[in-house]
Amino acid sequence: MKRAPLEKENMASIAVRKKEVTRHLDQCDIPYYVSEFLERELGNDYDSLGKLDSLIEKLSENKKQLEEQVLTVSSEVPKRIQNALKKAEDSKKSLSQLLEEETVLSESINSHLLKAQPWMEDLDVVIGQVEELERHLAYLKWICRIEELSDSIQQYLMTNNVPEAASTLACMAELDIKLQESSCSHLLGFVRSTVKFWHKILKDKLTSDFEEVLAQLRWPFVGPPQSQAFGLAAPANAPDVYNNLEMLFCQLLKLQTSDELLTKPKQLPEKYPLPPSPPVVLPIQIMLNPLQKRFKYHFTGNKQTNVLNKPEWYLTQVLMWIGNHSKFLDDKIQPILEKAGSSVNAGLEFSRALVMLILEKLAADIPCLLYDDTLFCHLVDEVLLFERELYSVHGYLSSFPSCMHILSEESCFQRWLTVEKKFALQKMDSMLSSEAAWISQYEDITDVDEMKVPDCAETFMTLLLVITDRYKNLPTASRKLQFLGLQKELVDDFRIRLTQVMKEETRASLGFRYCAILNAVNYIATVLADWADNVFFLQLQQAELEVRAESDTVSQLQLGQLASMESSVFDDMINLLERLKHDMLTRQVDHVFREVKDAAKLYKKERWLSLPSQAEQAVMSLSSTACPMLQTLRDRLLQLEQQLCHSLFKTFWQMLAEKVDLYIYQEIIMANHFNEGGAAQLQFDMSRNLFPLFSHYCKRPENYFKHIKEACIILNLNIGSALLLKDVLQSASENEPSKPSQPSATAALNELGLYKLAQRDVEILLNLRASWPNTGK
Repeated sequence: MKRAPLEKENMASIAVRKKEVTRHLDQCDIPYYVSEFLERELGNDYDSLGKLDSLIEKLSENKKQLEEQVLTVSSEVPKRIQNALKKAEDSKKSLSQLLEEETVLSESINSHLLKAQPWMEDLDVVIGQVEELERHLAYLKWICRIEELSDSIQQYLMTNNVPEAASTLACMAELDIKLQESSCSHLLGFVRSTVKFWHKILKDKLTSDFEEVLAQLRWPFVGPPQSQAFGLAAPANAPDVYNNLEMLFCQLLKLQTSDELLTKPKQLPEKYPLPPSPPVVLPIQIMLNPLQKRFKYHFTGNKQTNVLNKPEWYLTQVLMWIGNHSKFLDDKIQPILEKAGSSVNAGLEFSRALVMLILEKLAADIPCLLYDDTLFCHLVDEVLLFERELYSVHGYLSSFPSCMHILSEESCFQRWLTVEKKFALQKMDSMLSSEAAWISQYEDITDVDEMKVPDCAETFMTLLLVITDRYKNLPTASRKLQFLGLQKELVDDFRIRLTQVMKEETRASLGFRYCAILNAVNYIATVLADWADNVFFLQLQQAELEVRAESDTVSQLQLGQLASMESSVFDDMINLLERLKHDMLTRQVDHVFREVKDAAKLYKKERWLSLPSQAEQAVMSLSSTACPMLQTLRDRLLQLEQQLCHSLFKTFWQMLAEKVDLYIYQEIIMANHFNEGGAAQLQFDMSRNLFPLFSHYCKRPENYFKHIKEACIILNLNIGSALLLKDVLQSASENEPSKPSQPSATAALNELGLYKLAQRDVEILLNLRASWPNTGK
């Protein structure tokens, strides 16, 4: 019995001591860990003291194991350290040995280099001599090769084997090309002189024979194919002639490489931006010689055919030559080229060579007439006609040099722009001052005259279209963009002129001329919008985008709009024209609306409270006071329908209907009270007379007079429906803070066909009804 209190006392003292054991960071942690261990193993359970024996045994076993491990580690670590030290000593000895060997080897090498230095110097001399001998040998081999080829050509010519001689000369010309990077100037000179020597002999011989064959064919053809004496005809010896033609043509083709090496083609001054093009093939050059002589004879010097004011003479002559020879070239020469494996098109090659004559002629003539507007303009017109036929009829390629490259030269191009603008402005002056300026050419043809375009506007857009046709074949986008800028200037100038004429006609905004101006503005804006989707102007838009992106002259937003095609090159012009159109339409609508208001003064004073009910009248008839207003509306609608194009008139009557709707609603309906007869009369006037005036222009005109239509519905509701609607709206107004019944009020209005008017307006209209029954409220 006494033991239990004693154990409790011991446990309490242990607990007190345990509580006193705290962890100190700057002291040994063993007491703290012991305390934690006892707390974890024994806790506050007195019965757990029986575990002490097993716990002590377990700890003793752990202690024994730890001591054994410590002893093992203590014995192994010194051995490892000793092994590491031994290995370090061995490595040190090996390194010292290697350094000694390196020193010995280095001394040996240096000694050997000193001994070998004289041998190396002697060897360098020998190697240099060998290399020089190899160069001499190669030099001699080249000379021998060239002499061999030269001897072969001589042998072939002596045996009259011209084809093989031509092939051998082609090989020699290829050797010349391979040696171009060599610094052996004498060798290059020897090769070139040898090529030149044999090329001249072969070319002269083949040219002479080829010209004889061409003479037999009556070349060149000065008339159309059907009038040619031989050419495509077939006399008895035709097969032999054509065989000789093919043989000589192919042999001359073999001289093409050497001819390009020796003959420097004529080049126009660098100020003319011509695209690079290969020389014309040699046989076609020879075929062109008589035509070139004729051209220079007639169109250079002091000949009567060489006059500045007649460029069409030499342009037409070249077109005739191209046309006269095209069939022969396609049928006889093209098969020879294809058989020889050449990719050249005979007809295009022939045309390209003749066009070069034109370019040389233009380059010489243009400086002489640059400041004579009449001559220069005539020259440009003729050149453009020439280009059109050259491309459309003869299939000339845009990648070849053309007359447009000459006209694109800076001084010539700027003069062209100036003259184009000058004549365009003169044309604008004449078209606006014409007596028929504001009359449509197609006014008597209803189907054609839908846009009611005045003559001046159509002439102006035709002028712009012609300018586009004139510059669309320019070789560079930058030049096209300059012409596009000119077109924009002309559009803006024409808009300003239209605005000036419009201001003179402002007092007669419903007059014929004012309407014609409005039609003109609408037509120009419409056509420009159509042009914006044209592939040509889309390409210009892309070019303009690239130019602006490089110059950083526009914002990122504008660049994005251009890139995404949201805008067009004519957007600025279209926006200005649309603004002018809107201002003019608004002025017309305001004018008619003022007339309608003046005519509606009596209708405003109608005694809506004292009108007889519908039951008291045998037949409903239009209010006499409404007649002036409706007559004014009818007359003006008919007048403007005839004078404005369909799209403009549609906008006009819709704008006018909106104004009339609000006017009648605010100034007549909301300003009066209505008995049953007055409400019925108002509905009859509107639904049977006003709305039908607009039924010619749409199927449901009442939809453009929603205020009037819905006001008439409210004023003509039967008494029961009106009372019910009034209660619903009143309940909705009283419950407005919580808004639980708002949908029911809206639903009630919608059920009656009321969508436009607000709830408050409906309440006011209900209060305008004069005949309410006495409900006792």
